Amino acid sequence: MTAMPYVLMYHSVDKCDDDPFQITVSPDRFARQLLWLARRGLTGVSMSRLLRAHTEGDAKGLVGLTFDDGYADFCSEVVPALLERGFSATVFVVSGLVGEHNAWDEGGPRKRLMDADGLRWAARHGMEVGSHSAGHRSLTGLSEAELHDEVAGGKAALEDLLGEPVNGFCYPYGHAGAREVDAVRRAGYGYGCAIWKSELSGRYALPRTYVGERDGALRLRAKHARHRVRWAW
Repeated sequence: MTAMPYVLMYHSVDKCDDDPFQITVSPDRFARQLLWLARRGLTGVSMSRLLRAHTEGDAKGLVGLTFDDGYADFCSEVVPALLERGFSATVFVVSGLVGEHNAWDEGGPRKRLMDADGLRWAARHGMEVGSHSAGHRSLTGLSEAELHDEVAGGKAALEDLLGEPVNGFCYPYGHAGAREVDAVRRAGYGYGCAIWKSELSGRYALPRTYVGERDGALRLRAKHARHRVRWAW
């Protein structure tokens, strides 16, 4: 895969005054960002739909929307806003922390994670649920057994919970080397989402564009243009 699809990386959509890691976009800002996409003839879709369209040569005007960590506000804020626009998205869930909170973000806002009912509700409403590992650990420092538990174990747990295949994986913190990418492929995932461009960029290490609270129309336009220059998409 030489040309890369345009994929936006979100985390949480909620009201938040204290956000040192800049993972939260306010609902009003998020609505304006979706409007910006729609006005330019762009449609936000899940990763599986985007990659299928890319394979079929029919991905013009499609943008991947991804939401890392599986925050509860995906159900309360994100899904309704997406459905209003006719959009869909992929949410990447930490299987071992379903219904708990973001314990890995010490020093940041404590946020609830989606519970099992929320995950099933999102799937019924056309959203794709992917794996963000079993415990949100950086994969690059793990033993082979631990890596297998995080990657393959997270997939199996979510499939049991949802009763359907889980096709996508997202690397915690974006940390992914050749060993980790191979582990995702061997576990049976159809794709993997990274963050940055690297020598591994491809279907199992897809680069994404971070979107935050400060991203208004000018910044969104610049980020879209930068992607097109980098990847000739």
